[in-house]
Amino acid sequence: MQYQKVIEQLTARPASDGDGVKLLRVFGGGNLQRFDPFLMLDEFGSDEAADYIGGFPPHPHRGFETVTYMLQGKMEHRDHMNNIGLLSDGGVQWMTAGKGIIHSEMPQQTAGKMRGFQLWVNLPAARKMTPASYKDIDADAVPVYALPQAYIKMLAGEVNIAGHVLSGAVQVQDTHVLYMDVHLAPQQQIDIPIDEGNNTLLYTYDGGVKLTPELINSPAQTISRFSGDGTIAVHNVSDNEARFIVISGKPIGEPIAHYGPFVMNTQAEIEQAMRDYQNGSLTT
Repeated sequence: MQYQKVIEQLTARPASDGDGVKLLRVFGGGNLQRFDPFLMLDEFGSDEAADYIGGFPPHPHRGFETVTYMLQGKMEHRDHMNNIGLLSDGGVQWMTAGKGIIHSEMPQQTAGKMRGFQLWVNLPAARKMTPASYKDIDADAVPVYALPQAYIKMLAGEVNIAGHVLSGAVQVQDTHVLYMDVHLAPQQQIDIPIDEGNNTLLYTYDGGVKLTPELINSPAQTISRFSGDGTIAVHNVSDNEARFIVISGKPIGEPIAHYGPFVMNTQAEIEQAMRDYQNGSLTT
């Protein structure tokens, strides 16, 4: 079997966004091409409401998609299209900003806790100005698979693991995103085959795992980037369950121009997005 290699590891770093929401910036900024088609991943959450209760008041986006996955707690969404949704424990929100969206995200606790992830997925130039759309996916609509060695929630894409075909709640055109939340049992290994040419990232959020046949250490709050074609091998050599997310996608291969909530292909397009927002035409 051909295994991919770990070529980069990053440790999530403390940051804040919105109205002072404390979070961990897993990756984002800098040379975004190496993560193509992904732009940013944040882990947010705390036992302290003061760390996040200010939420994310109304703000714009253009040119990409946001995927919000709640482990615990709730997030209320409101946007300029009059969508109102309450993302709850285990649910997923898939929002395509496209030409433009103005929305707010206001968190709430469940049993005193709030925790989740937000992933930004780029759109190719041909779809950057598509009409905005929004989709709430309840936890009970997210497929769950209990394999001998792991419990897997399939948010997006499709994968065949040891003869088991796992299909996600969302199928993504263009970038064919695979997004899975894996709970790997103690003293177990899982091999996850990846489509040829994809960029693949693994983020350990609870416990620790070892990657590839070389057993590269990936402790909690570490993201690993893989290179090559083939399978990624994940080992849990501890006596406790390990939890991680895998995201993989087909690179778009286009220039990336990024400023705040706008992701386009050129600086001129970024400046146009800013003018459109200022004059009220971002969403029209």
